[in-house]
Amino acid sequence: MNALAGTVRLTHLALRRDRLTLPIWILALAGFLSATTALWASELSNHADLVQDTEVAAGSAGIRMLGLASGATIGAYAMVRDFLLLAVLAALMSTFAIVRHTRQGEETGRAELVGAAVVGRAAALAAAMIVTVAANVVLALLLALGLIVTGQPTAGSLVAGAAVAGVGIVFAGIAAVTSQLASTTRGASGMAAAVLGVSFLLSGVGNMAGQVDSTGLTVHSAWPSWLSPIGWGQQMRPFGGDHWWPLVLAVVLTGACVALAGVLVSRRDFGSGLVPQRAGPARAGRALRSPFGLAFRLQRGALLGWAVAMLGFGLVMGGLAAQVRDSTGASRDWYLETGGTESIVDAYRASILQMAGAAAAMYVVQVLLRLRTEEADGPLEVILATAVGRIRWVAGYAVTALLGAIALVLLFALGVGTTAGGTLGDPARQIARVVGPALVQLPGILVIGGVVVALIAVLPRYAVVASWTVMLWSILAGPLFGPGLNLPQWALNSSPFTHVPKAPAVEITVLPVSGLLAATASITLAGLLWLRHRDTKLPA
Repeated sequence: MNALAGTVRLTHLALRRDRLTLPIWILALAGFLSATTALWASELSNHADLVQDTEVAAGSAGIRMLGLASGATIGAYAMVRDFLLLAVLAALMSTFAIVRHTRQGEETGRAELVGAAVVGRAAALAAAMIVTVAANVVLALLLALGLIVTGQPTAGSLVAGAAVAGVGIVFAGIAAVTSQLASTTRGASGMAAAVLGVSFLLSGVGNMAGQVDSTGLTVHSAWPSWLSPIGWGQQMRPFGGDHWWPLVLAVVLTGACVALAGVLVSRRDFGSGLVPQRAGPARAGRALRSPFGLAFRLQRGALLGWAVAMLGFGLVMGGLAAQVRDSTGASRDWYLETGGTESIVDAYRASILQMAGAAAAMYVVQVLLRLRTEEADGPLEVILATAVGRIRWVAGYAVTALLGAIALVLLFALGVGTTAGGTLGDPARQIARVVGPALVQLPGILVIGGVVVALIAVLPRYAVVASWTVMLWSILAGPLFGPGLNLPQWALNSSPFTHVPKAPAVEITVLPVSGLLAATASITLAGLLWLRHRDTKLPA
């Protein structure tokens, strides 16, 4: 039988399964880029402000790690601010799609049923690559359209879309390989995420070690950046030269990865990966014999990755405190407006703590959606067959998410305080100044978690899509972006982050905190009651 037999039918099946997931990813990324570009265009309408902020971005090692300055234009400035986030999310979108249609199918047994028909060994992999590459092409076009709508040049907009999609396509190829190496979905995704982390570090180190040209507005990266797919996307320099040729590197690496995955898929046992799984102990330890112990064991790898990222994020943001203190123009105005005070350092602390709160909320959503995965894929049936009830099952993940969120915001605050102390002096005071306010973000995060639990209970089939939609909307309508996008007050109020006190810039008051906690309790309780009485949606 031809190894690609049945590819067309499996492609149709993959498109049907992803008819909501991929469009939401794509529309969210395109909407985010369009909205933030419009924001920068509004905030930096004065060209002198744009030149000054670009000089700061080019001269700051911390900002160069996150973005590559390519001149004083709105489009180029938007790429400094947004490219890394868009590239990472595009890479994750591609990784999840490939793993979902390859390794996850074998893990849940669906691939075994499909394989009983006239289907070649490499058909599922080929269908997953077709769908994922097509999704990235659509993403590139919509990103370009979003930039054009905001008034940016067409040529640069197309290069920007292609640069982001190029990173996504490369990680589709990388995930195709890791899906052959790992025996589990988490293992395949974790390997691809590790490659993504190395790519980020290489591009960041290459940019930080680069040189600023004589104009002070463009950075020329050092050689490590050229070892990273993220670096290749940045070297395309949208709105700053519009180079298409680095895209060839992405195409070549993707082709090599797909060819390697095609060879590996024919040389491994069905349902197994080439990397053997480590045998566990014959009996579970005492800590694992509870819903919380099991949930923590399953999520500890993800928590470790988030912890490293949040600590690093905090170290970088804290190191910028002295530059922000001395800043002028639109950048200073943005921090003052977002932070809600005339003290620029406190306003800066408040704004970056809001960013940390949004990031920790995304971790909470990721952990709680594991509830839906266990229900849809079957492990829940085994759990409920023991003495564990539905409420204890949910509580195990809820406690894991809460403790993880506390750890993440505290690690971020520790990172901020440590490097801010190095630039502003008095490290102990700097740490104390952000640790307490960081915990004030928790009520807003808990509201998001309560909504996810309620969605899993009431709309289990659409819980994943609906939860991420709520998460993204809460960020866009929150204090970081909502006021700049001129959203109406009712839209701003719909985000729980709008109601979180802007500490340490303003005094913490009891009313908004207690209101958010009451909303969390009400929404979560309603969800638990509904979950307790509805039928479970176990696989047939």
